Amino acid sequence: QEVVSEESEEENNGVNLMEFSDEILLHILSYVPCTDLVLNVRRTCRKLATLCLDKSLTHTVLLQKDYKVNKDKVKQLMRDIGKEIYQLNMAGCYWLPSSTIDHVTRCKNLVKLNLSGCHVTSLRLSKMLSTLQHLRSLAIDVNPGFDASQLSSECKATLSRVSELKQTLYTPSYGVVPCCTSLEKLLLYFEILDRSREGFMLSGQLMVGESNVPHYQNLRIFYARLAPGYVNQEVVRLYLAVLSDRTPENLHAFLISAPGSFAETGATKNLLDSMARNVRLDALQLPKAWINGSGLLQHLKFNNPFYFSFSRCTLSGGHLIQRVINGGKDLKSLTSLNLSGCVHCLAPESLFRKAEDDIDSSILESLVVSCCNLKHLNLSAAHHHSSESIGNHLCQLLSRLKHLLSLALPVCSITDVGASVEKPPTTPNLVPQTFGRKVRIGIQTYPRNLGDQTNQKIESSVFWALMGSLRFLETLEIIGSSFSSAMPRNEPAIRNSLPPCVRAQSVGDSEVAAISQLTYLQSLTLAQLPNILTGSGLVNIGLQCQHLRTLSLANLGMMGKVVYMSALMDMLKHCKCLRDLRLEQPYFCAGAQFFQALSHCSSLQRLCIVSRSGTLQSDAVMSFMASCLEVIMCHMFMGESLTVCKNLQQSIVRSFQAERPALNVVIFPLLHEDLTEVIRDVPMRHLDEITLFKSRVAEEPPNLWW
Repeated sequence: QEVVSEESEEENNGVNLMEFSDEILLHILSYVPCTDLVLNVRRTCRKLATLCLDKSLTHTVLLQKDYKVNKDKVKQLMRDIGKEIYQLNMAGCYWLPSSTIDHVTRCKNLVKLNLSGCHVTSLRLSKMLSTLQHLRSLAIDVNPGFDASQLSSECKATLSRVSELKQTLYTPSYGVVPCCTSLEKLLLYFEILDRSREGFMLSGQLMVGESNVPHYQNLRIFYARLAPGYVNQEVVRLYLAVLSDRTPENLHAFLISAPGSFAETGATKNLLDSMARNVRLDALQLPKAWINGSGLLQHLKFNNPFYFSFSRCTLSGGHLIQRVINGGKDLKSLTSLNLSGCVHCLAPESLFRKAEDDIDSSILESLVVSCCNLKHLNLSAAHHHSSESIGNHLCQLLSRLKHLLSLALPVCSITDVGASVEKPPTTPNLVPQTFGRKVRIGIQTYPRNLGDQTNQKIESSVFWALMGSLRFLETLEIIGSSFSSAMPRNEPAIRNSLPPCVRAQSVGDSEVAAISQLTYLQSLTLAQLPNILTGSGLVNIGLQCQHLRTLSLANLGMMGKVVYMSALMDMLKHCKCLRDLRLEQPYFCAGAQFFQALSHCSSLQRLCIVSRSGTLQSDAVMSFMASCLEVIMCHMFMGESLTVCKNLQQSIVRSFQAERPALNVVIFPLLHEDLTEVIRDVPMRHLDEITLFKSRVAEEPPNLWW
């Protein structure tokens, strides 16, 4: 009785949530999904009924990752607060039927609308836009069958007032661009495949009758991102043709992201020459063929640049300093820099240099001093080897960038110079890094915390010091310079991978343990770390990095066995905030023990496993899906037979689709010839964010779209 009375007294003396001020309650409610606020929370009491309809909570409605929302909830939401919504983001809501879009017409005051990833026909788009007279920002997909001639005059009147347009193209088309006569920001994503499902080659020519006069006179930002394929290149050239005739005077950001070879033509050369004469840029990204061997950068003028991307260019460090950084002047405004795959960017010249030669630390130092406010830096996909000069290691110089929020580095760049020439430690239980005869070994043990390791050696490393100096880093990528994913975009799965860089051979558990210093880390990618022996550092990350939401691990340690499995399972037990997990490792066994550990990740939403010769246990997968109620994406590309994969996929869909409307399941043999056909049906949100491996640091300018 005494215990009960003490507990009741504590409850009486406790703080009642409703006693907080309205300002504090509104701040708390801002973290609750809008559908829950309007459809559930506001029905609990009168005070919350009033607060949940406050303008600060209904002005902007974000449904883009509300995987529990369905058509009925959207209908009720629009009916209750439609007139109060000024910004609506439904990007990536692929599971909602197209008829859901009809309810957006209730939002008469909409100013910004994002429907990327939603299937919208020409007629539906016309009907909806005809009622949104205040719209100024629009994001849509243009799918096969889109017909601009079906757009009504009222719809075109709305489009004529739109100043920001994001358009994802799945078919050769201008979409609604010709109707947008007041464009200031244009974002184009080209996702057109070269072949139809029937195997016919597609053409980059536009539909007969389409207008070919986009209106760019007021354009300030032009951004185009191309998926692999020649059709995408043909279509983007049609969009650029008008720009080459007359370059907008107010253009201050010009960005084209194109994989592979995208040759320069006479029209694009005229465009670049016109830009050099008439505009001053704040953001620049060009295909590598447009920059390599040209003096373009010497003639372009910059105002207060905030973003540069020279990804995969042969730009030397000398040119980078002289032509871009301008001797250290006027680059304090630069916040994002992408030098991924720019193999000579830290060397004075590239003519007689090998990619594996040591970097020139003075170039990196000039970069750090000139761009001291950098928040996002990508140096991946290159060999950046530091010399033995004391105090000039790449990690030591980067530690001066105190504002960094995201960083991507090659594995060979983080090793201590002395350690890189030492022979990696070996133990009698290790298997050679080959695909030869399998060796039966016992269960590996690993130190559970840093106290069990050689602390003095670890904490004196340059990488440990770098991690200690970047306490507020949110995104970190450590990727082997020769790593390539087994599952590329439009080609069959890669069966062989290149060996890691010699300098990277000593990078392993101690370097991974150093990452645990990043208390605010939210996203971590580790790929091709050859000296992972037990994975002990992963446990430290799980314990210390409690904000971790995204984890991607690929080809760690030896390739013939998953040596870090025990440590990974221990790590997962501590990752309560983890939402996205991607694992790529040959011979990965997705069995009962693994899924039991993964079940501790109560916030997990998306899982992707890519494993050549990998195995899975169907019963374990089903039990995992039943226990982790938030999981809405399960992609597994393994070594199992097509029959096993199909049966498991059908079982998951049949058991969980009804209660999880956004559920997307793809289980398929990795080396099957039809893999590319299966991938093309994956929603772009999942494909781009997790299923396909790529470096995402400084991939595009920050805050490019909301």
